[in-house]
Amino acid sequence: MTILDFASGVQVSNRGATAIQLNDELWRVTRPSGEVLGYVEHNPDRNRFVAKRMLQRQRRFLPIGEFWSLDDAMDCFRF
Repeated sequence: MTILDFASGVQVSNRGATAIQLNDELWRVTRPSGEVLGYVEHNPDRNRFVAKRMLQRQRRFLPIGEFWSLDDAMDCFRF
């Protein structure tokens, strides 16, 4: 059995949500229980962070907004 460790990147915690860096421009946002809340994608051309909420039942992402920092993008996952 092969186990892939995708959570080996940098972690950032912000009030009950943790962002795990998957690559240079993508973070997965989870609750402490491990539930995936969504993703934050960095757009280097515009120097913005785009937050996307994961809608598991509908199997799609809901764009929440664009932010100037990773911390600001993570704040929208607290609620």
